[in-house]
Amino acid sequence: MSYTRAIHSIAAALVMSAALSACGEGDKAQSASQPPPAPPVTVAKPVKRIVSDFDEYVGRFTAVDYVEVRARVSGYLDKIQFTDGQLINVGDILFTVDRRPFEAALEQAKAARTQAEANLAYAESDLKRGENLVRGTTITQQTYDQRVQAKNVAQASVTAQSAAVRQAELDLQFTELKAPVSGHIGDRRVSIGNLVTGGTTGSTTLLATIVSTDPIRFEFTIDEASYLRYLSALSDASAREPERGMALPVSLKLIDEKDFVHEGKIDFVDNAIDRSTGTIRMRAEFKNPTGKLTPGMFGRIKIPNSAPASALLVPDTAIATEQVRKFVYTVGDDNIAQPKYVTLGPVVDGMRVITAGLDPDDTIVINGLMRIRPGAKVTPQQATAEAQPATPPTATVKSN
Repeated sequence: MSYTRAIHSIAAALVMSAALSACGEGDKAQSASQPPPAPPVTVAKPVKRIVSDFDEYVGRFTAVDYVEVRARVSGYLDKIQFTDGQLINVGDILFTVDRRPFEAALEQAKAARTQAEANLAYAESDLKRGENLVRGTTITQQTYDQRVQAKNVAQASVTAQSAAVRQAELDLQFTELKAPVSGHIGDRRVSIGNLVTGGTTGSTTLLATIVSTDPIRFEFTIDEASYLRYLSALSDASAREPERGMALPVSLKLIDEKDFVHEGKIDFVDNAIDRSTGTIRMRAEFKNPTGKLTPGMFGRIKIPNSAPASALLVPDTAIATEQVRKFVYTVGDDNIAQPKYVTLGPVVDGMRVITAGLDPDDTIVINGLMRIRPGAKVTPQQATAEAQPATPPTATVKSN
């Protein structure tokens, strides 16, 4: 009896297994006959904005005024009246050379001038008496001429001694070395008590250096092709004679800054292109009230190379690559994704300018490109391309 019951149980299990297998195969066939759902993607219209193209160049800051403080008179250094690195103003006294020898020289010069003036007064009175005597033939003509000569010599002596007094006064003034420009002074090169050599020769003693800080200049070079492009843009924008870039507004950033926050203008373009490098030197001027911009510091300057124009912008995430060609996926009313090849322009505030291949009414995929196949249907989810500030944008198309 137990043997028969076991046979029946085995048969029932086999029948149930066959039924379940048949049901599974039916479900697989049904699922294989249905296409996969259309992948969801995010779509948006391209952003239309007014943009300008810019070029970027690396350069270095230079001071408008750079002065080497040197002594004009020789003597022992008596005082130093500044702190190393201090911000100074025009006319501030920086160094003082021992004044006592020059004060004595001035007194001596004044005394010599007084003596010369006394001699002149005597010669003039003697000549006046001689004029009356010569009319009465009391003295000879020769004696009269000698008195005239003596008066002229006395007059010349007064002139020479007056010049000596002025020179002594200048030497006394030169014992105080004053700042000729405002700016930052460097460290002292000579200590108190040292003998400094003055004068106008190259062997004079260097005491310190001063660099002006506000405004400050930024020097850089551009290639010949860019220079011609700037001239062409200026000529097209104005009927006047081209100003060779001198009216261009520029912006600048430092190596630790993300944005071009410093505004300035071109104030100088060199008069010749360097034959060895094919570049021309340019200079811009920037305000520097805080003194952060320091001579010798590197920076990156941005120059507009064309007039503002309307352009279409898309997020960089919407751009795909096919070998060397770039394209975006556009979605029509039938929700079919099709590639559209485009020409890329510069990046403006994180968005890519499309210079050709895209229409303002196109709907492009901005997210989900990895889930798309050309000609496949998608499930579009409408969005808005990333909005940008309303201020005039900037773009960079070239870096030197």
